Amino acid sequence: MTNRRSAFTAVLAGEGGTIRIEDKTILAVENNNLTPVWSWLFFLFAGGLYVLSGLNRINGRRKAGLKSELFKLWLLKTSGLLVITGAAVYALNLERSNNPQLVSLKGIPIVVPVILLLLVIGTFVLGRTAFGRHIYAVGGNAEAARRAGINVKRVRIAAFVICSALSAIAGMLFASRQNSISPTTGGSSTLLYAVGAAVIGGTSLFGGKGKMRDAILGGLVVAVIDNGMGLLGYAAGIKYIVTGMVLSISAGVDAVSRRGASTN
Repeated sequence: MTNRRSAFTAVLAGEGGTIRIEDKTILAVENNNLTPVWSWLFFLFAGGLYVLSGLNRINGRRKAGLKSELFKLWLLKTSGLLVITGAAVYALNLERSNNPQLVSLKGIPIVVPVILLLLVIGTFVLGRTAFGRHIYAVGGNAEAARRAGINVKRVRIAAFVICSALSAIAGMLFASRQNSISPTTGGSSTLLYAVGAAVIGGTSLFGGKGKMRDAILGGLVVAVIDNGMGLLGYAAGIKYIVTGMVLSISAGVDAVSRRGASTN
């Protein structure tokens, strides 16, 4: 599969071997930032939606007579999250450029709202729709899902289509960051980091368990490992080893917890 992809990319790239990205909209996604004013407005908007969704969930469970988390505990967690994200927005609104007169770096990167939008849509589909529940059911036990009346083949095809669409978006973001594409684009550690982000975040390799936010959190961990060790001067091989070790530990914990749950 990798060889066919590389050959196809090489044909598209031509003899030059590299295609420069010149579309300003695509380049802006990874290279430009929101203004400080728009950054704070985005923070207030996203924070307000998060608070309202939490209150709506608690009230809905109370009206249905279901047990919900303590309001004080929810308020504490929500306040802590808003303080942390507010501090991050404040830090990002500061000048980060070494030469502000030439290039100014202030505000939230444009890619952040894009990722959050995908997170909200994916979370809603998986948690609030019948299709999302079918995905969990098929991932957990395809035979049990089939016996429950779920069209397993249709759910799998739809999942593959969604994954392909998200891969296309990821490819656009990667091309925007690199400002070009070549036959080697998408190789190297891409697959390791993609799988590692999901598993390290808490998604089960055995299926039926995981949320969109797990992949986001796992991606942050992988990014910290990659960027942090790069800044400390470690070679690429060391970064791969550390990432692989973290991935192995996460997969091991997942396997042990799954085995323990099956025996209880």
